[in-house]
Amino acid sequence: MPTKHASMIPSFRLLTYNVHSCIGTDRRHDPERIAEVIAAAKPDIIALQELDVGRLRTKGVDQAQRIADHLKMTAHFHPAMHVEKEQYGDAILTALPSRIRRAGPLPSIGEPRGAIWVEIDLGGRPVQVVNTHLGLRGGERLLQAKALLGSDWLGHPDCRDGAAVLTGDFNAITRSAVFRMLNHALPAAADPVTGKLPATFPSRFPLMRLDHVFMNGRLRATAAAPIATAMTRIASDHLPLLATLAFSDEDDARRKP
Repeated sequence: MPTKHASMIPSFRLLTYNVHSCIGTDRRHDPERIAEVIAAAKPDIIALQELDVGRLRTKGVDQAQRIADHLKMTAHFHPAMHVEKEQYGDAILTALPSRIRRAGPLPSIGEPRGAIWVEIDLGGRPVQVVNTHLGLRGGERLLQAKALLGSDWLGHPDCRDGAAVLTGDFNAITRSAVFRMLNHALPAAADPVTGKLPATFPSRFPLMRLDHVFMNGRLRATAAAPIATAMTRIASDHLPLLATLAFSDEDDARRKP
């Protein structure tokens, strides 16, 4: 893994991944395989969606903690859904100094949806990372996106005035109203040469980009692409999306005395 405690970290690698309860397209439940996919990418920050914690269907495993233990990272988990003692939700993992700023529900119709906001210290530079998994209905996703841009989340002064990332599975293709809304407020990380946003779903034959990394003007993407390998095509029904983000000239100018 990259060095974690340099006095200044000019860039970092962020991976977002819908892990499908760690059940692959081969129907095998294998959290360790997901952890191996992540480890090979060497990310500094990981945003995961569709994690099971204590669920009978996945043998009661705390998937967030199992993956974090494998990677020697800290897991911050938020259960968007509770069924008695069973939980299902999203997590942010990192080996960097970090703390939860907020975790809570989003306006939902049907299956509950939520978000988790973690502040991560990159060599003295705080980065606010919000991870989410939006709903399946277009109107529901618009309500959720508006909430995420509001004062409780990305509109908060710490996100608005500092480096901030919104990432996850948005169930929204690039032509959708939700993508356009979020991309207008926080430009999506794309291939810096072509400007393209390659597909991430379904993993075996990707046709749609549902997973995104949005960032504010304090950051810029120097690389962004799905990881398409033999293992990632079977480990989950989504491909992991890896972005390398650097602090922008604007952020550097603000930090000068």
